[in-house]
Amino acid sequence: MWPWEHAAVGYLACSVFVHLFYRRSPSGREALLVVAASLVPDLIDKPLGWEFHVFSSGYGVAHSVFFAAPLAVGVVSLARRYERTSLGVAFGIGYVSHLPGDLLVSYLYTGDLQLARVLWPLRSVETAYSEGFTGTLQEYLVEYLRAIAAGELSAAALVGLGALGVCLLVWLLDGAPGVREGLAALTPR
Repeated sequence: MWPWEHAAVGYLACSVFVHLFYRRSPSGREALLVVAASLVPDLIDKPLGWEFHVFSSGYGVAHSVFFAAPLAVGVVSLARRYERTSLGVAFGIGYVSHLPGDLLVSYLYTGDLQLARVLWPLRSVETAYSEGFTGTLQEYLVEYLRAIAAGELSAAALVGLGALGVCLLVWLLDGAPGVREGLAALTPR
């Protein structure tokens, strides 16, 4: 799953949660935090796997449910202690939503639910990577853009682009959190 797709899925999940439990739209801080947290697993595991060969793929400790669940609970507990529960929840939703997103994409590509991606250290994933972090990322991105240009969108790409479109609509309906606060700060009082 691409970073923008992880961000979209995380934001959508956070928006639903905030609307259901707090009866409001996400704040700018919550929106920014959920987006940032949705990217953290890849920012940890991809360089460790692809560049430094700590893991046999881009799926290691940061993609593990055995790390993600306690991390999310810990962050929410810490945030609650400082009366910032909604920020801790936004982080937890963003981080944890990353894992099923990756499982969905791998399922759409292979037809197989590859649970090993989220079960490190009990299970690990072996994937080929060629040119370190930037080279592997570039290789995947070039293939993705080539497929889009050729009109050969996979089910995973269609789901990702659909999530991005729905997210943009929901974000606008939520009042464009993040931008909303930035504009308010710039407006003279």
